[in-house]
Amino acid sequence: MSLLSKFAAVAEVRRGLGEVDPTKVVIDRLESPTLGIINGAATVLAGTNNYLGLTFDGDGVAAGRRALQEAGTGTTGSRMANGTYAGHIALEAEIAEFYGYPHAVVFSTGYAANLGALAALLGPQDAVLLDQDAHASLYDGCRLCQAQVYVFRHNDPASLDARLSRLGERAANALVVVEGLYSVLGDQAPLAEIAEVAARHGALLLVDEAHSLGVVGAKGRGVVEATGILDQVDFVVGTFSKSLGTMGGFCTSRHEELALFTYTSRPYMFTASPSPATVECTRSALRALRSRPQLKERLWRNAEQLHRGLSQLGLQAGEAPSPVMAVRLADKAEALKAWRALLNEGVYVNLMLPPAAPGGGSLLRMSVSAAHKPREIERIVVAMSKVMAKTL
Repeated sequence: MSLLSKFAAVAEVRRGLGEVDPTKVVIDRLESPTLGIINGAATVLAGTNNYLGLTFDGDGVAAGRRALQEAGTGTTGSRMANGTYAGHIALEAEIAEFYGYPHAVVFSTGYAANLGALAALLGPQDAVLLDQDAHASLYDGCRLCQAQVYVFRHNDPASLDARLSRLGERAANALVVVEGLYSVLGDQAPLAEIAEVAARHGALLLVDEAHSLGVVGAKGRGVVEATGILDQVDFVVGTFSKSLGTMGGFCTSRHEELALFTYTSRPYMFTASPSPATVECTRSALRALRSRPQLKERLWRNAEQLHRGLSQLGLQAGEAPSPVMAVRLADKAEALKAWRALLNEGVYVNLMLPPAAPGGGSLLRMSVSAAHKPREIERIVVAMSKVMAKTL
């Protein structure tokens, strides 16, 4: 066995995907936040996570252009070396103020934010309670810090309670990690109940709001706001690459100790900081989120239209409308066939195959944007109707 032998199995999986690899789709040209040219054809983009449709926002583009001209293309260093600019400090202050917390720390990606927060918080002697459907970056962060990981059933406070009870006194030195809005099925965590369980056992609570920032809550602060636990959650992490349409991630907290993460978090200490243009685009997008509530309202109207259309087709896409919806299919071959057929109909969605899809099976995952026009949502529904009639 050589070091490269393991790739024989990977190559076999790749061959099974056929001529059109769902992981290698190239958008040749973008026409708008919701329309791109793929394989020479105009295609509705229904799998981008561009929830507020801000990727072409005029103010954001102008802010990025100014930053490029004034500060160049990159920082060329980590935050601890030469990579902290005034814009980083300003963005951190604005995120902290947005959540009503004393501190925030900005990371280069959302993935790095999860790794960085967990690496700062946890060590080999600590326990972490992780929702079984949590994002891969949360699992990876737990592995990085070598904490003792205990997985509980998805969105099940009773399962969490049982796990914490078995830890006994160690529960007071534990961290509970969940998402607010889950990225595959679009379901929301019962955060009020989870927060109560964690507090009763003395554990801290970290909530990943990557997919609910700008989407849920009166001010767009996520499920932590909608469930009224901003004063109970200990750490909120998130990304700028979804609703804000840029790059980067953050951790914010009501605990003063967050300010010390920058001395202990390796993903923060040893990664080049976000470029000035990225920072200024993000600051502009955060201002848009706060000043233009109509974006969130439009997003939810589009989500309701898509959910209603899919339901009328007899497809199960979640119990309630969500900016993320997924249609579960029986097997991998059927899912691949349906995904390719949708692309041929001019609709791009995400294909999720085992083991990535929660609960096994295969999924066609769709994400809605505030920028989608009603006719584009209808085009998605019509394409799904055609494809499912041939596939199922």
